[in-house]
Amino acid sequence: MATAGSQEAPRQARALALARHPKIWLFPGVLCSVVAVVLSLLYMGGIVNPTGNLHRLPIALVNADQGPPPPGRAVNLGTELTRAVVAGTPDDTVHWRQTDTEGANDLLASGKVYAALLVPEDFTATVTALAAGGATQRPTLTVLTNPGLGSLGASLASQTAQNAAHQASMAAGRQLLAAVPASNAPGPDAGATARLLLADPITVTSRVGHPIGSHSGLGLSAFYYALLAVLTGFIGGNIIHNGVDGALGYSDSEIGPWHTRRPTVPISRTQTLLLKMVMTAGIMLLTTSLVLLCTVGILGMDAPHQAMLWLFAYCASVAVGLGVQAINAAFGGIGQLVSMFVFIALALPSSGATVPLQAVPAFYRFLGIFEPMRQLSDGIRAILFFDARGDAGLARGWTMIAIGVVLALAFGFAMTRYYDRKGLHRWTPQPSE
Repeated sequence: MATAGSQEAPRQARALALARHPKIWLFPGVLCSVVAVVLSLLYMGGIVNPTGNLHRLPIALVNADQGPPPPGRAVNLGTELTRAVVAGTPDDTVHWRQTDTEGANDLLASGKVYAALLVPEDFTATVTALAAGGATQRPTLTVLTNPGLGSLGASLASQTAQNAAHQASMAAGRQLLAAVPASNAPGPDAGATARLLLADPITVTSRVGHPIGSHSGLGLSAFYYALLAVLTGFIGGNIIHNGVDGALGYSDSEIGPWHTRRPTVPISRTQTLLLKMVMTAGIMLLTTSLVLLCTVGILGMDAPHQAMLWLFAYCASVAVGLGVQAINAAFGGIGQLVSMFVFIALALPSSGATVPLQAVPAFYRFLGIFEPMRQLSDGIRAILFFDARGDAGLARGWTMIAIGVVLALAFGFAMTRYYDRKGLHRWTPQPSE
């Protein structure tokens, strides 16, 4: 029996007894199930069939053939071949960008194409000599790859270009065989060899067209550095959000067995958001510097423009961090889940950094227009692999960072000022409906 001045300890609940109540399962069970389904569809939906989803993959096509047209033909064989390559490939799968050698090199250096298919200067002369029986060396087409756009994208483009060249070679072989009777061969063995060469008269080789450093993760270092910039802003923003709420007495602070709750500091939602955003901009100075130090200084990642890389990554992390603060301020406790979908779940499969956007379903290509990961990975890729060229994605990256910062500030402060005007102060518990 409790005596005067004594306080009876509250009766503690039992876990198994609480687990028998369906209501305690309902909200987390439904929410976890929805997250699992959506994440599965989002992540796997973008990678399961890249060749089947191929849509206008940009590949340069160069006809450098200088030979005159053979008798009875209006154009040289190089022109006929490039026309056959374009005609033999559906328009909705490959976007052949026909240009000259200098233009192809510029497209590779600016990251505008994943590969280039080159027809050599002596193509007509070599094929003509082969058809006449005066040569046994087949003409060679060259596929130039662009590993700076990612190993998967470069490989996919290389395979596509080689397949197109092979199909054109088989078509050209059928024409040559029809025009060269078997009786023209000087001997049975020579005739058989010549006709075998003519059946598939073109050899295709592949080499790197725009080389990158050996410490570049086969072209994936840009994606992972962009991911670090996004995660630094996303995780850092949430840590700052929770830390400030704990310091101001709006949430409990619990580390291991130690649990504390500070006295509540009366402060408006707008001023709280301003504090969190200022801290985000300040702390990102430290975290992005540490990322650069670890990746470049310790691990030796190839980074030819380190100052530009740091500045871009810092602004990217700040933009993501400010977006996290704005979403948390608007949505409250569920804001961290919302920001996870905005900056991670929807952003990763639509980044185009691992699987090209031209090889994912249309939904992801639409997300890539505005989702931050695509803009940031393109900008960082331009800095690391394409000499910080604006037309390689850096200009678009800066533009989207600026738009992101403006949207975060406008949305965050519009929501907090609205809540403050309605009297929905955080230090006053709001009644549940």
